[in-house]
Amino acid sequence: MRGAFIGLCCCAMVGAQTLTLPEAVKLAGGRYPSIRAAEEGVAAAAAGIQLARTAYLPRVDLYSQVNRATRNNIYGMLLPQSTIAAISGPPVVEASGSSVFGSAIGVHVAWEPFDFGLRKAQVDASATARKLAEASVERARFDVSSATAAAYLTVLAAQEAARAAEAGVARAKVFEEAAGTLVRAELRPGADQSRARAEVAAAETQRILAEQAVEIARASLAQMTGVAADSLVALKPPPDAAPAPAASHPLLREQSAAIDEVRARQSILDKSYFPKFQVQGTTYSRGSGANPDFTTQGGANGLAPNFYNWGLGFSLFFPLSDLAAIHAKKGVESAKERAEKAKLDQIALELEGRVAKAKAMLDGARRVAANAPLLLEAARASESQHGARYRAGLGTVVETADAQRLLTQAEVDIALARLNVWRALLEVAAAQGDLAEFLRIAGSN
Repeated sequence: MRGAFIGLCCCAMVGAQTLTLPEAVKLAGGRYPSIRAAEEGVAAAAAGIQLARTAYLPRVDLYSQVNRATRNNIYGMLLPQSTIAAISGPPVVEASGSSVFGSAIGVHVAWEPFDFGLRKAQVDASATARKLAEASVERARFDVSSATAAAYLTVLAAQEAARAAEAGVARAKVFEEAAGTLVRAELRPGADQSRARAEVAAAETQRILAEQAVEIARASLAQMTGVAADSLVALKPPPDAAPAPAASHPLLREQSAAIDEVRARQSILDKSYFPKFQVQGTTYSRGSGANPDFTTQGGANGLAPNFYNWGLGFSLFFPLSDLAAIHAKKGVESAKERAEKAKLDQIALELEGRVAKAKAMLDGARRVAANAPLLLEAARASESQHGARYRAGLGTVVETADAQRLLTQAEVDIALARLNVWRALLEVAAAQGDLAEFLRIAGSN
């Protein structure tokens, strides 16, 4: 590979910095927004576990009230509703518009001593959601790392192409000078000099496009890492062996966690068929300015509670009408589990195909890299021979221009051939789900 460093403009840091591929991946993994968002998802899931555990605590309610109202009460039942206020006391003979003060304060405590595992299932479901969030963080970090490594290689490739284009411009200018000398000596027609100028212009265009590609690649890498390094460390010739596969791909682990989350919700529904038992205790005190003989006490009587009660009880609640809904919800969750399993099979199938394609890409890239030096040697010989023939009046301007373009392309190809092997190695590592070995090899350059 030509050169040890690839220059980059520093626009995000003060002072010189040389960035290696593993360092770029580490920077991206520590600051990219998608990873931070996924990490906040883990924090939210952890808080969800604590929320689920609060279900084990008893429920304690404190209530206090002061009012001024009439005290007309009648016999008869009133069905449960939320509009008409309840009233206590004996029924009156006739309605009266007089009003009295009333007050009340009380505490109610309720606790489920046992729930057939429902609360534990809810805590387990929250823990499973946290595992899914952690798997999502791992997958997001893996995706960002893969994208950053690819961006790093793209910068290297773009810079090598720009170097080859610059060399092509220099050769085209030399050829233009040679053609101009021969034309002025009337040894070549003026069309040769025009063609040589056209070749210089074409080479300049290729150089401009190559420099544009470098700047775009730099911007992409800076977007991932948050810094624009002064230089990147070039990679040595890649190893012969491919990275070893991981035990499981982050995508597979994330999807497996999604399946576990669905199963945890099913477990909650399995525990929802049982009745609910509660131990209850209450104490309260009430005050009223009304007397049992339908007279009123007047003044501030009733503003302070003056009679109290307490009670203890054990209650059972079995929402029979919910059983059908619970059964239907279980059907929904079962369908979701089957869908998530199908997604897992699809991901495994796609990764298997991706690994096969990546290995084929790696094999082809290595064969091209082995052939590139032969092409470069032949292109250099051809360019030298055609240049000599042209200056001797034996070759044509077209043949010489074609030989120069072939040499420029060969220089680009040999530079990119090694980088394409690295790209293929990255694709194999990404398909197999582990970048550790790839980054170790790249960092040892």
